[in-house]
Amino acid sequence: MFKKILIANRGEIACRVIKTARKMGIKTVAVYSDADRGALHVKMADEAIHIGASPAAQSYIVIDKIMAAIKASGAEAVHPGYGFLSENMNFAAALEAAGVVFIGPPSPAIEAMGDKITSKKLAMAAGVSTVPGHMGLIDDAEHAVKIARVIGYPVMIKASAGGGGKGMRIAWDDAEAREGFQSSKNEAAASFGDDRIFIEKFVTQPRHIEIQVLADKHGNTVYLHERECSIQRRNQKVIEEAPSPFLDPETRKAMGEQACALARAVGYTSAGTVEFIVDGSLNFYFLEMNTRLQVEHPVTELITGVDLVEQMIRVAYGEKLPFAQADLKINGWAMESRLYAEDPYRNFLPSIGRLTRYRPPVEGETPRGGVVRNDTGVFEGGEISMFYDPMIAKLCTWGPTRADAIEEMRLALDTFEVEGIGHNLPFVSAVMEHPRFQSGNITTAFIAEEYPEGFQGASLDADTLARVAAAAAAMNRVAEIRRTRISGTMDNHSRRVGDDWVVSLQGIEYAVTIAADPAGSTVSFAGGQSLRVTSDWTPGQTLARLIVDDAALVMKVGKISGGFRLRLRGADLKCFVRSPRQAELAKLMIEKLPPDTSKFLLCPMPGLVARIMVAVGDEVQEGQALATVEAMKMENILKAERRGVVKAVKAVAGSSLKVDEVIMEFE
Repeated sequence: MFKKILIANRGEIACRVIKTARKMGIKTVAVYSDADRGALHVKMADEAIHIGASPAAQSYIVIDKIMAAIKASGAEAVHPGYGFLSENMNFAAALEAAGVVFIGPPSPAIEAMGDKITSKKLAMAAGVSTVPGHMGLIDDAEHAVKIARVIGYPVMIKASAGGGGKGMRIAWDDAEAREGFQSSKNEAAASFGDDRIFIEKFVTQPRHIEIQVLADKHGNTVYLHERECSIQRRNQKVIEEAPSPFLDPETRKAMGEQACALARAVGYTSAGTVEFIVDGSLNFYFLEMNTRLQVEHPVTELITGVDLVEQMIRVAYGEKLPFAQADLKINGWAMESRLYAEDPYRNFLPSIGRLTRYRPPVEGETPRGGVVRNDTGVFEGGEISMFYDPMIAKLCTWGPTRADAIEEMRLALDTFEVEGIGHNLPFVSAVMEHPRFQSGNITTAFIAEEYPEGFQGASLDADTLARVAAAAAAMNRVAEIRRTRISGTMDNHSRRVGDDWVVSLQGIEYAVTIAADPAGSTVSFAGGQSLRVTSDWTPGQTLARLIVDDAALVMKVGKISGGFRLRLRGADLKCFVRSPRQAELAKLMIEKLPPDTSKFLLCPMPGLVARIMVAVGDEVQEGQALATVEAMKMENILKAERRGVVKAVKAVAGSSLKVDEVIMEFE
């Protein structure tokens, strides 16, 4: 077996590879840029080599710098992770020429499958069902419009060398085709150094289902079943699960066999993924093949028990697969939530900064018989940089059934503490609560359809609100007792903590009475309902774990005047616990309104102004593009919310702006 491998990547995937290599007794070499000098993958590896400046184009995707690091370290093999050089045929070829083993497929397979246009032609030749589209490259925006009209709207405009949702746009008319072509081209050039674009039919009501394949160098190819990846935003996967709640055994087998046929047709070895779009009638169409490890591979590992990274290393070393297709069964259900540094309350715009608090849930078996796994590349006190993908972690759960896996994910998300940056944890929590998601009736349009105005936080149902109110009342009693002890009044009984309280949250008031005993509290509501609350929470703890009527309840807790800030299940609540008299007086208080910023275009994220598209005195229309801001490798077009006249332009192309800095002002 290899004695030392280099990981040509960063972040959580580098950490993930290091864990398996360590288990196998293989030493690891990390590479890092200026921005990653103190990164977790650097700390975890046995060795670390600096490879350049912070931008990936000056470090992680510079083949010569990676090759120099390999030579300096004496690594025998390289694992590329995903992204960066993982699907770069020239990198694989350079390793082969240098006598270094690439822990991935041979370079001809990367070349064949890495280009979406070529791969689609090869898939058709191999008998794989494909989506209608234009196989040639698109010259310019008008050419894009012409092709789109022939195919028929809606169409998907995609970067030929793309992946991860970058360089992809859906166009529903000519205007969107023109705009989407240019944005896709720009993003493709910035992310992959390749601005070639193609167009295919966008299948309505689609589900994104992919097949994990694994092949060795001895002619053995298997599929490790499927992953459902339909919960996407801007073509970027957010929640994945395995297996799919939609496929039947016959369709699963047909998709798996086609995926293996394609892999064999191109001489594929190592782990790879064949992605399909599936319509409501279980018709499936080939999208692309990713010639690398997928971000969402952990859910496959959880339902099969196969360590895909280990198998990639063993295949690269020349070993045979230790199992056949008949050995690969589906055990239980797994969920993955991608935690991104994206602010859901600001239309998911990137957020950068320092993680002032980062406390993921404990990994391993849970009290309910499930499993929690968290793949991450950050740590408390670390910084989320503007230079790379905004992923913080991949939180995964396993349970015997889909409902069990969802419940494990709910509790794990409620337990996950992240502070210091904007993040999408509330959003993925809300999705777990959504009845449509729980039913399994999902498509790639789920987020657009269920959150058409964006995400403004979740509302809790009546039963959950009552449980939270009871928990808050019990917690408030603990806090009040502590306050009396601190003040020294408990000894002479000059102040007694009351039993009657009014809990206000989500616009509802609950009049409650608390009866406490050494084991917990019984909270009785004015309507006659009673709930039993037990917990070891103490004031100052930021996480409260409670049992309310024999069911677990986990909440993130912050102190506010007169109560708590409580976060759970995607909801962010101001919860006030007052005496009856205080509640009466609170109704007389005047509500403070936020300032009016409607006359300003504010920068919604830290980023670089790429273009200003209007000038002082211009009259703009609703929906008109005003400026483009680049952040975390993504191009964001800012549009007018209403008609107006530009009064002043405060920023210029090249300006580096903070959140809420003024870009322009309107009359």
